[in-house]
This record gives sequence, structure tokens and C-alpha cells, in this order.
Amino acid sequence: MITPKERAGLRMEAQKLEPIIQVGKDGITNAVVNTVDQALFARELIKITVLESCPERAKEVANILSERSKADIVQVIGRKIVLYKKNTTKKQKSAK
Repeated sequence: MITPKERAGLRMEAQKLEPIIQVGKDGITNAVVNTVDQALFARELIKITVLESCPERAKEVANILSERSKADIVQVIGRKIVLYKKNTTKKQKSAK
């Protein structure tokens, strides 16, 4: 769970991100969930676009993806979703 202050900072970072994943007419498939997991592992903060052809609404997609990938929802605006998941194995470089 992220704090409101962390969420605000993540929202500012997400403004300059381009969506890297699209959820289309097939909705949320295992391939989409796997792609989200891999992207969260690599980047921690990702933006997703829900296309108009998707059978679910953006909020529903955000809830399902965050539940399946164990990520936090930073924001949902229109058809854009921002998810965050801290990568604990990646961070320790700057501490040395």
C-alpha cells in the first residue's frame, strides 16, 4: 500500500510516461497479465491504455490487473491506468 504523498509523486512521474500496454477486444487475458507483471518488474511504474473495444471499463481493468499482479493503482483517468509495484531486488545500487 502506498501513502497519499507517494501516490502524488508517482502521478507526477506518470505524466511523462507513454502507455506501454494496451488492453483490447479480448479483455484481460493471461498474456496481458504476464506482460503487466514483466513490465512492473522492469519499470515499477507503468501506464496502460484500455481501448474502446475492450469489454470491461477502465476501472474494472485496473482493479483486476492490480489484484492479479499485486500492484497498487496510482490513478485511472479516462481510459488510462497507472500501476506501481516496488521491485525490491533492483534498488540497492545507490546504497553502495
